[in-house]
Amino acid sequence: MFKKVSPYIGEYKKYTVWAAIMMSIGIIASVTPYFLLYQIISPLTKGEHIGPSFIMARVGLIALLEIIYAVTYVQGLEFSHYSAYNTLKNLRISLQSKLEKQPLGNINELGIGRIKKVFTDDIDQIELLLAHAIPEGIANIAVPIIIIILMFIFDWRLGLLSLVPIVIGLFAMGMMMKSGMELMNVYYESAAAMNNTIIEYVNGMEVVKVFNKDGESYKKFGDRVRAYRDFTIDWYKVCWPWMAIYASVLPCLVLLMLPFGSMMVLGGTVTLDRLVLLFCMSFAVGPSVLKALNFAGKFPELNFKITELEKLMDHPPLKEGTSGFAGKNLDVEFNDVHFGYEDKEVLHGVSLSLKQGTTTALVGESGSGKSTLAKLLVHYYDLDSGVISIGGQDITDMSLESLNDQVAFVSQEQFLFNTSLYENILIGKPNASKEEVLDAAKRAQCNEFLERFPDGIETQAGDGGKQLSGGERQRISLARAILKNAPIIVLDEATAFMDPENEEKMNAALDEIIKDKTVLVIAHRLSTIKNADKICVIKDGQCIAQDSHENLIDTCPEYKKLWDASVSASAWKVREA
Repeated sequence: MFKKVSPYIGEYKKYTVWAAIMMSIGIIASVTPYFLLYQIISPLTKGEHIGPSFIMARVGLIALLEIIYAVTYVQGLEFSHYSAYNTLKNLRISLQSKLEKQPLGNINELGIGRIKKVFTDDIDQIELLLAHAIPEGIANIAVPIIIIILMFIFDWRLGLLSLVPIVIGLFAMGMMMKSGMELMNVYYESAAAMNNTIIEYVNGMEVVKVFNKDGESYKKFGDRVRAYRDFTIDWYKVCWPWMAIYASVLPCLVLLMLPFGSMMVLGGTVTLDRLVLLFCMSFAVGPSVLKALNFAGKFPELNFKITELEKLMDHPPLKEGTSGFAGKNLDVEFNDVHFGYEDKEVLHGVSLSLKQGTTTALVGESGSGKSTLAKLLVHYYDLDSGVISIGGQDITDMSLESLNDQVAFVSQEQFLFNTSLYENILIGKPNASKEEVLDAAKRAQCNEFLERFPDGIETQAGDGGKQLSGGERQRISLARAILKNAPIIVLDEATAFMDPENEEKMNAALDEIIKDKTVLVIAHRLSTIKNADKICVIKDGQCIAQDSHENLIDTCPEYKKLWDASVSASAWKVREA
């Protein structure tokens, strides 16, 4: 277990050690009053006279020891929490580093709910284990062991009797932990599934309400919550009997010592004051042993949690080189590209070329593989086989930073951070001047809606950009791309939010982006790409034709069908009554 924690605790290990030492001192201070109490009781059992000063001195010492206990224990908790929070910081940074190296597709497959649970809930639960289980567990087991050894020295028979409840309690705890560990993995999977469903339910509330899907959507929500509840209760039912046994037996070390010790006193083999001494010692042992064993049950959980967190991010990292861009030009080549999601291949040997300074459009039915090709160019995933190159350089030989310097990606859904619109645009080029940002916003046709806001470009975007309409968010994302000024542009359904009123402005913004660039564009409105230098028709994961619009109309039935459907859709309108 400590081996799992060690890579993350690093230099803060000494604070955990000091926490255990301080807490051990505190526990010694907390159990010593039982021996002082014995010093008061022992003379009374022998009929000896003790004066008030003797009693008050012991009472004063007990009060002092309680103060020492409070001070040292609090100091120990301060050390342990300092170590724990820094360990969690290191763990989060390590997981974040692994997450950054994952293909974005893998991250999407994990789901927001599961990632949120990992970085907040699961890691926050580890804090309790690190800050309390390790230092307090060590302290609470070390001191009782010493006292039990002393009990054996004073009277091995009574010491042996005191161990019987501990053995019974340990057996019960072992059975509980065995039952719990067998089901722990399923428990966390059930919790992750419930979290993802809850987030999906909340995010889809608008659709649920509009289409009266409350019953169906809530049923899925309710089923997940009930499944988690039922599993958790069934799991606890297995553990509860064992928990009840060890929780009731462990603190009661006098369970056998009281009857057998009394018989030994009556038989004259043990003195009454010796029995009282061991009673007092057992009272000092019981609570500490119970607390220590409660923490002991957390150690496998700590090991399990860290292992699961590591496994969650333990996917092959995205293939990434260390070189900068060294291509001889900005031609983009897809050469015999094969790619699949899990076991299903969706691209079957696609080859196509994007010449520098030209616009290439991908068209095809939904699910044909257009967006996948676009995402592969920005290294959203690793290829199963084949090569994508820029200027003859394989994109996997470049660092992601170098690749991102060459390619700007504008998709249908652009995320805006909950900060100012200015800072959202600045993401495109963090070292840009304010004049450059304002110019990019102007060229992206943002000024019209920015003028409506009292704070202009300093207006807060809101969560996910909720302060803006879909088209306005799109233009902010276009401003980012203009500011970035990458030589290669990928537009994946970038005009999806275009409406007739904004069509002219959006087209003007797009013209600013693609000027003198190498462009790969995917559009659901074929009328917007008919003037592209080359149009590639994608069907069932293969490029079946590539040519100009005029030639494809005459030579490619599949493109002709898509074009006719697009024309028909653009002519559609609501019939007047």
